[in-house]
Amino acid sequence: MTHRPGSQTRARVRVVRAGRVEERADQLATEEPLEIRLVAGGAARAVAVTMRTPGADFELAAGFLFAEGVVRGRDDLRRITYCLDATVDPEQRYNVVNVELASTAAPDLAGLDRHFFTSSACGVCGKAGMETLRRRGVVPPAAGPALDPRVLAGLPDRLRAAQGVFAATGGLHAAALFDAQGALVAVREDVGRHNALDKLVGWALLDGRLPLAGHVVMVSGRASFELVQKTLAAGAPVFCAVSAPSSLAVETAREFGMTLVGFLRGDRFNVYAGAERVAAAARGAPAG
Repeated sequence: MTHRPGSQTRARVRVVRAGRVEERADQLATEEPLEIRLVAGGAARAVAVTMRTPGADFELAAGFLFAEGVVRGRDDLRRITYCLDATVDPEQRYNVVNVELASTAAPDLAGLDRHFFTSSACGVCGKAGMETLRRRGVVPPAAGPALDPRVLAGLPDRLRAAQGVFAATGGLHAAALFDAQGALVAVREDVGRHNALDKLVGWALLDGRLPLAGHVVMVSGRASFELVQKTLAAGAPVFCAVSAPSSLAVETAREFGMTLVGFLRGDRFNVYAGAERVAAAARGAPAG
């Protein structure tokens, strides 16, 4: 029987507390490889391998291809399926996804010779930086929204409350989409922070919600260039992280007119770019 992996894996652990040992059951976040294959003109080719938490695999594939500029929108996608043919080991069939392009799609297949390889630790390798975003036609997000600092301060608790698998395992990153009033729209989890955001963007792409104008993207970790560029590609004007941003993330956000918030914890946060969208920061008053 073909094994379809779940998001959690059972394990037995020995808990040591105050010198006493207790054996009990535990839940781990599942980590397995996902190979993304692009199907065009009757030919299939592998374009990425990522270590991910199973679940929302089609969204992950769609979001990755969109963020990398391989597909321009939902109309470029004909269908997404697991690779269930005889060429794949039955035990790995749910770890291989075929993304079939529409006949009208015109991807830069030569560009795929870079052959992306990703991992839960480092994300996509070999980025060319902001110039790549410009060549792809990524533009600054639309103006607005005007955000109340109290709304931003409430996002971390809402994100944590929505992390079902994290609550069970304690071992996942999350990416969430909020509206300007702080209402949760969607959340996705994964062992890889880049994967979590790809799943979120893929959901928006497949659901016809792009661009994400007027919305806030928030992640459970730090703000890297990779995450900022994926959010820019999705058209979201505000990116928030509970931890620190990198220098290139800040530079990119400023260059493209995105609001970048870091160290969003409790009633305090730092605005690194796009302060005009945060009411208190725009007035020159403390942001938290």
